[in-house]
Order: sequence, then C-alpha cells, then structure tokens
Amino acid sequence: MRSTFKGITAGLLAIMGCSLLAFHGDPDTASELIRKKLVLQADSFLTMARLLQSTAAGTNNKLILQRRFREARLAYKRMEWATEYFDPLTSRQVNGPPVPETELNGQFTEPEGLQVIEELLFPHLNPSSRKQLIASLKKLAVNAEIYREYFTRTDLQDWQIMDAVKLEVFRIEALGLNDFDDPLARQCFTESAVALNSVREVTMRYARDDKDRLQQLFTQAIRYLSVPVAFDCFDRAAFLTAYANPLTRELTCLHKQLKLPNVRYNRLLNQDAATLFDSSTFNRNAYIDAPEDTANAQKIALGKKLFFDPRLSGTMTRSCASCHQPDKAFTDGLTKNLDITGKKHILRNTPTLVNAALQPAQFYDLRAASLEDQVGDVIGNQDEMHGDMRLSALNFWQDKTYRKLFADAFPVKGRVTIDTTEIKNALASYIRSLTALNSRFDDYMRGDQKILSQREINGFNLFMGKARCSTCHYLPLFNSVLPPRYMQMDAEVIGVPKTKNSKIIDPDPGLYALQPMEFNRYAFKVTTVRNAARSAPYMHNGVYKTLEEVIDFYDQGGGNGLGLNVPNQTLSAGRLLLSAKEKMEVVAFIRALDNR
Repeated sequence: MRSTFKGITAGLLAIMGCSLLAFHGDPDTASELIRKKLVLQADSFLTMARLLQSTAAGTNNKLILQRRFREARLAYKRMEWATEYFDPLTSRQVNGPPVPETELNGQFTEPEGLQVIEELLFPHLNPSSRKQLIASLKKLAVNAEIYREYFTRTDLQDWQIMDAVKLEVFRIEALGLNDFDDPLARQCFTESAVALNSVREVTMRYARDDKDRLQQLFTQAIRYLSVPVAFDCFDRAAFLTAYANPLTRELTCLHKQLKLPNVRYNRLLNQDAATLFDSSTFNRNAYIDAPEDTANAQKIALGKKLFFDPRLSGTMTRSCASCHQPDKAFTDGLTKNLDITGKKHILRNTPTLVNAALQPAQFYDLRAASLEDQVGDVIGNQDEMHGDMRLSALNFWQDKTYRKLFADAFPVKGRVTIDTTEIKNALASYIRSLTALNSRFDDYMRGDQKILSQREINGFNLFMGKARCSTCHYLPLFNSVLPPRYMQMDAEVIGVPKTKNSKIIDPDPGLYALQPMEFNRYAFKVTTVRNAARSAPYMHNGVYKTLEEVIDFYDQGGGNGLGLNVPNQTLSAGRLLLSAKEKMEVVAFIRALDNR
C-alpha cells in the first residue's frame, strides 16, 4: 500500500443497449492521426520533464517545483492510455511504484519515475535529497524521449487502440479515483478527468459527431470528475454506476460495430468485457502454463473427487478439503492448522481457494507461479500432506473409477498409467472452478440499485477513499493483482504483530525467506477481501479474529502505528481517523462481498 460526484437520472441507468455509430472520417487514417497526436503529447511530456529538471536546478522554491511537478503528471496522464498499453516497461520507469520490486526469478527493479520524485517534493523539499532529485529528473527526461521515439516509429492498429482506451477507463475506475499513484500531490480527480478527455479525443476519431451518445457519456463523466470535491467526499459508487459502466459498455459496442480484426490472446481481463463487474469479465484460465491445461468439465469432476480424497496424503488421513472446507469459503477457521502428525502447527494460516485462479502467484510468499505448482507444493510438503504423488498415481491406477475419470479428462491412446502432471492439473482445474464473482455488490454494480443498503454503499466509498483499502485491494477483485493488465501481484509490509496486543512483529520473514533483500522482510501477499466475512481469522498468522480487529489495525497505521519497530513498512503509519460509524460501514461493505 503506497501512502502508499453525485446524482443520476433513472433514464441514464436504464440505457444498456448500443447506439448506432458511424465513422468520423476514413477509419484507415484514424490510427495514423492518433499516432501523430501521441508524438505531440510525448513531446509535451518531454518539455515538461525538462522544465521541471531545469527548475529544480535553479530554485529551491517548493511551491514552484510542486506546481511544475503537477503539470508534468498531467502531461503524462494525457497519453497514459497509450504508454501503459504499448510500452509498459518504460511506463514502469516513468510512473511505477516508489518501492523496490523483485520478480519470482530474483530480478530486482529499483524504483524511479514520477512517484519517486513526488516523495522528494511533497510535502516538503528536503535539501539533503537534492542530488537524488536531480538524478531522478534526468532519468525521467530520458524516458520521456523514449516515448517520443517510440510513437514516432511505431505502427498502431485500430483494434489495439480500441482495446487500450477501454483499459484506460478501467484503470481510472480501479486506480484513478483513490490517489493510487499520486498520494502526496493529491490531484487524482483532475488527473482522471485529463486522462478521460484524451480517451474521448481518441475515440471520437472512430465515432460519429458531438451529439453521439458516446460523446455525451464522456462529457458527463469528465464533468462529474471536474466538480471540486474533497477526496473523502467523492461518491465513487455513483461515478461507477452512472458514468463509468455505461461508458465502457458503449466503448464495447463501438468496438464490435467497427468490425475490427478479432485478435485474441489469453489474459485475465477478457477483451470483450463490457464492464469490470460483468460475470464474464475475468478469465479463470488466464494463468495456465499451456493451452492444454485449460479447465473443462471432465477435469473439474476429476479434480473435485481428488480434492476430497485422503489418499493424496502420506498418512492417507488428510485431503485437500481437510484444510480447505467448502462451508468455510475453503478455509478451516483456525489460526493455524496442525501438521500431518497432529503434534505441531503449520507455519501459516490457511487462505481461501475461492478466486485463487484470479491471481498470478500463490501462497502468502508468492512462491508458486501456478495453481499446479501450488498443488504439488502442498501435497509434497512434509508438514501439510507429506504425500508422494507418484505413489498416489499408482494407487489411483488400480481404481477403476479413477481410471475412467482420468481417461475422460486426459484422453491418451494406449494409456498404461496416470501421470503426476495430470493429478496436479485436475486439482488445479477444480480450484479454477471455484471462481465466483456473484456477491450482492456485484449485483449492485450490474444494475440492481436496491440490493445494497446505504450503509454498505457508504462503506464502499470509504473503502475506496478515506480508509485507503483500495490502494492495495484493487477493485473489482479486491486482491492485489494490479489492474488493468493483471500481471503483477503485490507483497506488502504492514507490520503484523506476533499476538493481538504484542509490541513485537511476527517473526515469520515472509518473502524475505525466498528473496533475502531487506525490503522484503515481513512482506506478504495482499489477499482478497472477497468472502472475508467467511474466512476468519485474518493475516498470515491468524492473529485477528474479526473484521473489526483488522479495521482497527489499519486505522491505527499498521505495525508502526501500534508502536512496533518496522522500518521497512510499506503501509502508511498515519492514522486513518475512522469514526466508529465509519468502521461499521466498511465492515458492512466487506460483508456485501460474500458470494451468494
């Protein structure tokens, strides 16, 4: 965690269909006109970066430097829809998180770019950081030049442009409304309006005239974002339901009507998703290793039987379902379960498997890159199941029922055995079938405006705003897979205590045990908030028994706020100052995320 709008007519909500749209000029030239505009915008961003650089070299005036910085960010936001889509690696250097990052392969990335510069300029200019500031601004100018060069020589396709602009609206919904990438400059609504206006200009190259419904939706959304309002008072629920969702639906209709090439590729966010909240928006097979690993009915049926079969364990007494119980949202309700011998506790709390398919890494320390890897790790783990999948495969081969199920799920000519990879894929397929985004909150976002109480709606707005939950638990999955590309998952240091009232941090090193760099010490995956009301206790060590205790922990500023010594804490130590009523509203919203 990096700290890391209002009424609507019933008619606007009721309009769900597509408008009839026509081309504004020859569609064959639209992409070239857009590319030329991007070159100009990249040049403008470069100019602003150099101006900020020269200003920093000549003055210590905080207000002037902060103003120049805000102008540079707005210049970036005007082309963000394209930079994030077409050149994500440079964008990571321009507007990536201000914290070090490591990949599962151990690759290390130093933080740089606008968010690092922001911390050097806000709230005060620190003279001791001047050298770092100058160096960071120099790198920013270099990357701005890369953008200009990229858009000067690249060839943009119409289908890519339409995909990119819709993703930018999704980015605004999930990240733009909560100061995610400008927690100190605090101009997220202005930046979102600027970004949305650029998307509007691009889209109008393909749509009709100024009276077009799509143009009207853009105008209304930008106007709503532009009304001066305090960060904590912005009605995000109204913006999403009244403006953002109708807008992305219309963009989806436009894409279909243009009859562009249907170029498809596997990703978590389906390319034809009309909103972030439709039941078909996310692809449960996104993170498979190969196409043949795709879940189907036969694999799911086999995997379900295996999931409840204790013969996968070394003692033949424990199944996957022993710890991941369906009636407890596939958790066990324990602080920490016992090991296979029943004599000691395992290392960590049992996480839910519901929606586990919607994340690119598994376990609290992110050590498994696929559900198949996760399955193999658990079954072979000496404390958890202490199984041997090769022996299990031999046992299942002797079982006529299993032999037929494997033959149906994995048709192989002349089969004489069961492969361990088939066991892992079948179990992973069953876990993929546990994907469910069908809470009352989802129904609300799909148009049922009466299904949530005002208290729950208030809780959502707090979750997205004052309570700062959404800067780590990203809408709409409410896990830490970064939208809208959904390729990176966060691990954060929040300072979880050893016991509820302890002033000592829990000794589990987390990600540090796998990647021993100091900033990874006590870092753990940010888990989903969906179904949290059914998956107590909480945190990697199960230290908190209720949602109310979790909210209190965050309200006080995590471990540092509680007085623990956590020098590398990534969660802000500042208090949220939530009232008792507001805490109850946040909990009410979280309960509205339970599957129905």
